[in-house]
Amino acid sequence: MAAAGVGVVAMAAAITAAGTSPASAATSPSTAAVVPMLAASADGNGIPMTVPVAGPSSVAPLRQRHQADLLVVAPFSLPAKVLTAVRHLAGVTNAEPLEAAKIKINGSYTATLGVDPSTFRGYASGPTAASNKLWQGVADGGVAVSYTMGKLDKLSLGGRVTASGRQPERLGVVAFGTVGIGGVDAVVSNATARSLGMPVANAIVISAPPARVAALASQIKKVLPPRAGVEPLVTVVYRTGGTAGARTSPLGAAAGVGMTSPEMTAALQAAESRQGLPYVWGAAGPATFDCSGLVQWSFARAGVTMPRVAADQARTGPAVPVSQLQPGDLLFYHTDPTAPGYISHVAIYLGNGWMIQAPEPGQDVEIVPASFGSEFAGAIRVDPSTAAAVAAGLA
Repeated sequence: MAAAGVGVVAMAAAITAAGTSPASAATSPSTAAVVPMLAASADGNGIPMTVPVAGPSSVAPLRQRHQADLLVVAPFSLPAKVLTAVRHLAGVTNAEPLEAAKIKINGSYTATLGVDPSTFRGYASGPTAASNKLWQGVADGGVAVSYTMGKLDKLSLGGRVTASGRQPERLGVVAFGTVGIGGVDAVVSNATARSLGMPVANAIVISAPPARVAALASQIKKVLPPRAGVEPLVTVVYRTGGTAGARTSPLGAAAGVGMTSPEMTAALQAAESRQGLPYVWGAAGPATFDCSGLVQWSFARAGVTMPRVAADQARTGPAVPVSQLQPGDLLFYHTDPTAPGYISHVAIYLGNGWMIQAPEPGQDVEIVPASFGSEFAGAIRVDPSTAAAVAAGLA
């Protein structure tokens, strides 16, 4: 299963709600680290799972849908002139200010967005965007958590979680599921985000035509203040079959020669040395792992820097058809019933039809036959330079 904060992109510098340094984050209850991702809710049939929350009908109905293509994020509030400049760039069709940070929820750092439910809902997937109850629940002070977090953390829909910002707050869980934009495990309202100490309007989600995304990213960088960054929010879907039908990320399409034989051997030996160790959601070794944590830790032993979560790891090299798989290739899966097109699990191909994976809570790192069934999303061949470039956006 996916790690805490599964997603396509996770970037920006570490910050805290109280302005402390990353080094002090482990000891301060009011810490946060900037991230740019979203999750909300749906059940196994794609219908948002919510609990009614009493309150005024203040959330505006869904009027227009937007694709989340780029995200600007900074470890501080962005000046209003930045949003204005971004909105006036040719090709930008919509831009929405947000709060983006990591906060502790039930003791674990969780990638969280603070949003205006009336306007941000247009960026969510269809069933989630259409759910008035979900967004009303968020507007009324609740939290929508990702399907992965809800399942793996054994949260109760309608129950409460403790969010630690400036001070601990008990938030009602109004929905769970996954939007599929990537990386965020909790969504709250702007007001709740600010109450928790998240920087006001430190992020901007941007919609633009796919052909304009790369050029816009370069243009946006020119109008950003120091320490602010911009990353593409690109969900990469790989399909079984020939190379003609495979799609890679912009970085993956330009990948180089891939890993050397010594690098690959080191990564595979590291992964196999973890066999039998327990799965823990959000863990990245050396004694406990989730699926993407095992990949990141194993490849680090070979000197290859990988991003932290499965959907981002899918951007670290070119797509590879099943017929051309080699040891060390990464296999990706759609395991989240609320977002069937979203990459939510990763395994390492060992060769000869076998793979190694950290499966789910209650199970251990295991070597099993490689699966190419209905949940299989495709495979990539890791290129170290591409991996480092993707990971650099997540630091």
